[in-house]
Amino acid sequence: MLYIITPCIYNQCHIHRNEVYMLAHLSIRNLALAEHLELDFNSQMTAISGETGAGKSILLDALGMALGGRSSADLVRHGSDRAEVSAVFQVEQLPAALNWLQENMLDDGTECILRRLISAEGRSRAFINGQPVPLQQLRELGQHLVDIHGQHEHQSLLRKETHCQLVDDCGRLHPLAQEVRQIFSQWQQQQTKLDNLLKRQREFESQVQLLTYQVDELNSLGLGDDELDALETEQQQLANAESILQTLGTLHDQHLAGDNAALDILGSAISLISHCELPVPSTQTLQQLLEEARISLQEAAREASQLQDRIELNPERLREVDERLCAIYDLARKHRVAPKELRQRHAELQLELETLVGGENSLEQLEARVSQLNQQYQTAATHLSEKRGQAANFLQEAVKQQLKHLGLSPELVIACNSLGAPSANGNDDIEILISMNPSQPLRPLQKVASGGELSRISLCIQVVTAATTQTPTLVFDEVDVGIGGPTAEVVGRMLRQLGDRTQILCVTHLAQVASQAHDHLFVSKAVQDGKTCSSILPLEGPSRVKEIARMLGGVDISQQGLALANEMLNFSVVQ
Repeated sequence: MLYIITPCIYNQCHIHRNEVYMLAHLSIRNLALAEHLELDFNSQMTAISGETGAGKSILLDALGMALGGRSSADLVRHGSDRAEVSAVFQVEQLPAALNWLQENMLDDGTECILRRLISAEGRSRAFINGQPVPLQQLRELGQHLVDIHGQHEHQSLLRKETHCQLVDDCGRLHPLAQEVRQIFSQWQQQQTKLDNLLKRQREFESQVQLLTYQVDELNSLGLGDDELDALETEQQQLANAESILQTLGTLHDQHLAGDNAALDILGSAISLISHCELPVPSTQTLQQLLEEARISLQEAAREASQLQDRIELNPERLREVDERLCAIYDLARKHRVAPKELRQRHAELQLELETLVGGENSLEQLEARVSQLNQQYQTAATHLSEKRGQAANFLQEAVKQQLKHLGLSPELVIACNSLGAPSANGNDDIEILISMNPSQPLRPLQKVASGGELSRISLCIQVVTAATTQTPTLVFDEVDVGIGGPTAEVVGRMLRQLGDRTQILCVTHLAQVASQAHDHLFVSKAVQDGKTCSSILPLEGPSRVKEIARMLGGVDISQQGLALANEMLNFSVVQ
């Protein structure tokens, strides 16, 4: 089942900007009651209406999923393997979105396509311009594209922490607030380190003292690079000098150069072979080999003699070497390392000591860092407080002005007080105070305003903050609940005015609001071939008049209702 929706554009002569489509197209397949929907949008205000249960929430659910919202297997149409949602945005004039796409290497010209798949088992996959991405990236990009205002948003006004968020929204102060949070977090981390170090000061001093003693002891030892090997070799030589000298003497005198020794015997052999009457080639080769052997023995005799000259009996030096080796072995045992690992242990202890007394975790360094971050925080928080004060004044007056249009004239103040202590959110205690009657003092919203009054105040705040937002597409989901009559008409005008500067999608039950829209989509459901399907159709001309009349008077539409609906639509066009 395929519905191709292309809403017409009313009253083009009243558009005060170039036609720039933010959310240009939405495709929905097998989501809840929607089998296949294709929706095109213009860049102004589009009203979405329909009977209760027809499936108006499908469109917002689909858009929310495309922006990285929560999904579940329950949203997949019964009997289908998966649901699929695609949203096409024109981002040519959206620098924040374009920059994000370029930074994440996901840009593809002036058009951006967000796609989300949900399987019948609940598995989800996300795509940006055809490239698979984590869901978090879909959410990050979505923040630059669409802002959804829910129908129960007025309830958040009862929470005081929301009030600061509203001021930051109005003043576009989120980057500055984020900077304050980051500095505060760093400050607290360093302060915690410093506090822990101060608590362990005695232990710290003992550790430094021990390390200093160990390093000084190893410094005094002054073990050289190859000293241990050289000492051990020298010790063996000195300890065995007498035995070695005796061996070398015997070798030289009895086996190499003495009477009847190897050289003497070899000389006799050479003399013998030189007088032999064997053929000349044979005697020459043999004689040559014997001469080479005599040369080698002569060299060996000289080496043995030189070794004898180099080795001397030196008990004093042996004692010095033994004492030095003893000191090395004792320190190695003390540090529970092999003697050859002592130099490495020395370097490790020296580094540990330097880290404690002069590194970034030293008491002096931590104190300096904490002081620096404290100053940075106070500077940033003070700047944020000044900006919040300006934004609060603007929001306060703008909301009061909008409330007058809705028939309310309360005394409303957005109080910006000091918390008295630093926090991640700055130094500000922000709260909306109100008095519905001139004789009554200002009090917190939850103690004064009724549910209907809260709805109106919330709507005015949303309209004011929406007028300052840089988000190109705003979605209002039945934010007009609890109002009617002339007030509803004023709300419609507010939303239409917003539609002149940004794209507005508004789900509504009120004819006074729907009649103000530049375009109108009608959601309905029907049973075909045993299957319940939702459809979304554009309304214009008589069909739109009929829907406005239905919203005014119910099922039975009278001629008076049709006339009133037609008058409302004509009035909105004139406006």
